[in-house]
Amino acid sequence: MKNIRLMLAATVALASAGALAAYPEKPITIVVPFAAGGPTDKVARDLAVVLGKNLNNQTVVVDNVGGAGGTLGAAKVAKAAPDGYTFLLHHIGMATSPALYRKMPYDTMGDFEFLGMVNDVPMTIVGRPTLPANNFAELRTWVNANKGKINLANAGLGAASHLCGLLFQQSLQVDMTTVPYKGTGPAMTDLMGGQVDIMCDQTTNTTAQIAGGRVKGFAVTTLKPLTTPGLTNLPTLDSQGMKGFNVSIWHGMYAPKGTPKAILDQVNAALRKSLQDADFIKKQEALGAVVITDNRLSGAEHRKFVEAEIAKWGPVIKAAGQYAD
Repeated sequence: MKNIRLMLAATVALASAGALAAYPEKPITIVVPFAAGGPTDKVARDLAVVLGKNLNNQTVVVDNVGGAGGTLGAAKVAKAAPDGYTFLLHHIGMATSPALYRKMPYDTMGDFEFLGMVNDVPMTIVGRPTLPANNFAELRTWVNANKGKINLANAGLGAASHLCGLLFQQSLQVDMTTVPYKGTGPAMTDLMGGQVDIMCDQTTNTTAQIAGGRVKGFAVTTLKPLTTPGLTNLPTLDSQGMKGFNVSIWHGMYAPKGTPKAILDQVNAALRKSLQDADFIKKQEALGAVVITDNRLSGAEHRKFVEAEIAKWGPVIKAAGQYAD
């Protein structure tokens, strides 16, 4: 009987090893729950190239499933087959959606496997190129003189720009007319065209626009100034009287609940290797993003971090009273 058990165990182990060796056998999809051209999309496309190389040179495609502040794309992954061929790349919205939405199409902590964090992304306060202010002090004066007339763009309810905008208004104690868009791309287009006044968005989407003079940069949301070329002259909001203002938008990778551990381990190993790729790091640094190197690279620590972020942002969102149906 003992020999039979050993033989069965060996057979299962060999079958598992064989399945792992064959993985991946077809293209892998990373779902981005926002429109193409936005900051999360840029991170995903850079990651897809190097991740594919580290997964047996398999093709990794990006599928943009925007809408409802990222919940539609996340729900698609939550309901996908847990076979290692569909993943989610999501930002801080993964932790804020539970407070923003009264009804969620998935359970953030229960419907996903946590694969590891990818990066931290600072944010910037930017304005239309025709805005009559050239630094943050002038911007603050202009804001106070135009209360009730200012349009604050964001990429949709629950988007990073929406969350930063909430904190920005609370810190200034000024209510602005929020203008939600279906993604950062169209919001940035209207900001550059002068249809809206201000936006708070990730450096992954604003660095090139600031450097090119297509928008005006006024401040960064981190406690320390940035060293990114083109952003070094921007003061921190903390240094401009908004003490403690500190917002960075992070990205993490997820799989449907029930994805085999062997596959999760292989993808996590490929993710870790990808985040050490010199070209990927260079691209992220050029956008002001910081590639993760700490213990949040593990699925367990990634999960703990998201739990803490849910606890952090819940009260902020509830205080603002902005919910989705």
